Amino acid sequence: MATRRRVRRTLAAFTVAALLTAGCTLPAFAPRTEVEGAAAPTGSAPTWRPCPEVPDELVGRGAPDMRYECARIAVPRDWGTGGGASTGPGAGQTFEIALLRARSTKQHDRVGSLVINPGGPGGSGVDTAVYLSFGPQFGGLPASITERFDIVGFDPRGVSRSSPVKCISDADLDASFGFDPDPASQSAFDGFVGLSQRIGRGCGDRYGDQLPLYGTEQAARDIDAVRAAVGDDKLTYLGYSYGTLLGATYAQLYPQRVRALVLDGAVDPQQRLVEGSESQARGFERAFNNFTRWCAANADRCPIAPDARAAVTEAIDKAKASPVRGANGREATAGWVFYAVISSLYTEAGWQELAQAIDHLAEGDPKDVFRLADAYAGRGSDGHYSNLFDANLAINCADETEKPSREQIRQLQAEWRGKYPLFGPALAVGMLSCVEWPGGRDPYPTGRANGAPPIVVVGTTGDPATPYEQTPRLASMLGVGRVLTWEGEGHTAYPQTSCITDAVDAYLLDLSVPREGLRCPAR
Repeated sequence: MATRRRVRRTLAAFTVAALLTAGCTLPAFAPRTEVEGAAAPTGSAPTWRPCPEVPDELVGRGAPDMRYECARIAVPRDWGTGGGASTGPGAGQTFEIALLRARSTKQHDRVGSLVINPGGPGGSGVDTAVYLSFGPQFGGLPASITERFDIVGFDPRGVSRSSPVKCISDADLDASFGFDPDPASQSAFDGFVGLSQRIGRGCGDRYGDQLPLYGTEQAARDIDAVRAAVGDDKLTYLGYSYGTLLGATYAQLYPQRVRALVLDGAVDPQQRLVEGSESQARGFERAFNNFTRWCAANADRCPIAPDARAAVTEAIDKAKASPVRGANGREATAGWVFYAVISSLYTEAGWQELAQAIDHLAEGDPKDVFRLADAYAGRGSDGHYSNLFDANLAINCADETEKPSREQIRQLQAEWRGKYPLFGPALAVGMLSCVEWPGGRDPYPTGRANGAPPIVVVGTTGDPATPYEQTPRLASMLGVGRVLTWEGEGHTAYPQTSCITDAVDAYLLDLSVPREGLRCPAR
C-alpha cells in the first residue's frame, strides 16, 4: 500500500504544469537519478543497457514484469533554420539526451514505442516512463498499452539528465517561492523585480548566447532524433500539459512522420504571455471555487468548512504579517502557503490534503503546508532543489517573444486582483521572471499540421493549469485535431476513467479516432 500511494502521488505530480510566480513548471517528488554511459553520436543507433537502478531509486523497485533499459543520444545544440546546419552560437556542438525504455516481459504483437513527455517544461520523461510502467492500479498505463508498446521516456534538453541547465541558487529559489504572491506596496513589488533580475543575471552569465537553444522548437526536433533512435518510422507520442506544445510543434515540423499523437492537458500555442497568464488565473480560480463547494458539501472531510475560501485567504494574510515557524526554524510565509494551495489543485485527491494543511497551520503546525509546497517546487528535505525551475525558465523564456513592461504588469496585478482575487496577482507578477530574463528568443511555430493524420487533443473541464478552453483552440490550430473531453477535475485526463482510457487506447493501438464531440463523465 505504501508503494501504491507513493507511485500515485508522484505520477500525479509529473503530469501537471502551471505558469506561476517562478515561471511555468511541473512539481517533482522523486530524486534525480543519473543515467550513465556515453551518448551515441548524432544519427547513430544508441547502445541500450539495463538500468534497474532508476526505478529502484525512484520507487524502491521496478514494476512487475517490466525491464528497464537506458541510453543516451547526441543531438545538435542548434538544429538551424528548417533543421539544417547552423552557424549560430551552438554550431558544431551537441547536447546529450537521456532515454529510458520500459518493456514488458509479456509484450506481444508489438506496435512500436510510445514516447512520453510529462510537461513542465522541466519534467523528466525518464522518471515519468518509470511511473507509467506500474500499471492502472498505481495510476499508470493499462496493460493493453504496456504489452504492445515499449514505453520510452526522454528528458528534454536542459532537463534533469539531459545536459541540465543549473544556474539558480537554492537561496534564490527559496526567496522566490516564499515571496509574497501579491506584493501590494511598490517597494515589495520592486523587491520581486530585483530578485528576478538577479536570477536572470546569474543564468545569463553562465549560459550567455546559448540560452535560446533550450526553446521548444529545438526540443521538438530532438524528438525526431528520439524517434529514429528507437527505430520507429513514425512517432507515437503521449504528451501531457507542456508536452502537448512539444507534440504540436513536432506535428508542424514533421507531419509525415506522425503515426499517433495524444495531447492531454492542451496548451494553446497561439496565446502570448499576458493572455496565457490570465487564462491560468481564471482556471485556478475556477478550480478553487470547485474545491470550496466540495468543502461545503463534505464538512466531515474538510476541517475548514463551511467557508474554505475565507480560511485560505486568512491563512495567507496571517502569513504575511506573522508566519508560522516550523520545528527547524523555517517560516511558512505567504508564498509557501500559496504554493501549497496551488499544489493541491492539480488533482481532486489533493483537496482534502489542502483542507487539513490549512487547518493544521491555524493550529501552529506548518509541516503539511511545507510538504505540499515543496512537492510542487521540487525542494528536497535538505533544502536543495532539482534543476526543474532552472530548465523551466530557460525553456519558457526562450519561447516567449512578448515582454510587457513592469508598469503594465503592475497594472494587471491590480486588475486581476479584482477578477481573480486569490490567483490573479501572482500570475501577473510571475510574468516578471521572463521579462527580466536575458538572451534572445526562439519562438515556436503556430500553424497547421498539414499532412499529419488525426491528432487526439484531450481536455478536462475542471483543469486549473491548462484550462479547458485551450483544448479546442489547439485542435483547431493544428487542423487535424479531434477533441476528447473529460468532465472531471484536476490537470490531465488519461488514464483517469474507463471512458477516457478506452478512447485513447483504441486510438493508440488501432488508430481509431474518438467520435466527434465525445465527452466522458467525471466518474
